[in-house]
Amino acid sequence: MAPAEPGQRVRVRLLVAYDGTGYRGFAPNRDVRTVGGSLTEALERVLGHEVALTCAGRTDAGVHAWGQVVSFDADPDRFEPDALRASLSAQCGPDVVVREVDPVAPGFDARFDATSRTYRYSLLNRVVGDPFTRHTSWHVTAPLDLAAMQQAATALVGEHDFSSFCRRKLVTGPGGGQIEASRVRRVHRAGWSDLGEGRLRFEIEANSFCQQMVRSVVGTLVQLGRAPGREPHEAMVAVIEARDRAAARTLAPPHGLCLWEVAYR
Repeated sequence: MAPAEPGQRVRVRLLVAYDGTGYRGFAPNRDVRTVGGSLTEALERVLGHEVALTCAGRTDAGVHAWGQVVSFDADPDRFEPDALRASLSAQCGPDVVVREVDPVAPGFDARFDATSRTYRYSLLNRVVGDPFTRHTSWHVTAPLDLAAMQQAATALVGEHDFSSFCRRKLVTGPGGGQIEASRVRRVHRAGWSDLGEGRLRFEIEANSFCQQMVRSVVGTLVQLGRAPGREPHEAMVAVIEARDRAAARTLAPPHGLCLWEVAYR
């Protein structure tokens, strides 16, 4: 399948929602079912040429999205927004749905033009579970101190090195050698909401996130909420300042996490 001819393309932006339960994450991966792989296959069937997707957040296996943003180039002769949206949702649904399809400026990049990402983590804190939310929330039966978790969450706001919460990643340095990627991130807001009947929601917005950061943060907050000891804010500060993955060992399961929204200039 040939790519669309350079100079004869339209840059397209998709707003995508998906249930990540049956997928091995977003990023296309040969011989593995992924959200990005399914979207790419569907797009290429409709457009009749190769498509290279860029996404705002490469969600991991089992993680969901309501506001994932994707960009790619399309042949303008084969591009009709409403028809493309309907076709993609028909091919990839019901667990992947394209909410919006829009032509955008030629230089738009779903990843690098994003100014912030917002994630939500859903948690059910009661003895009796809920079979209807088992794929979208973490069921924790032990009592949690929500006030302690909220106090601890305030320590996340601001610019910090989040090495305690992130997987180590190597990138190519200026000299061509491998160096560790920066794990410094700026968190704009972070906090918990009590939705009633044991349903809790954690929401965090940052300029970007490193791999497993939100799940590690939630796991640490829940650990503090299970057995609040020292002042929760100070306890979270100590974990952040440790800059050591061993300081945040509890990893919340992926199915409670959802990429909720991506903001742009």
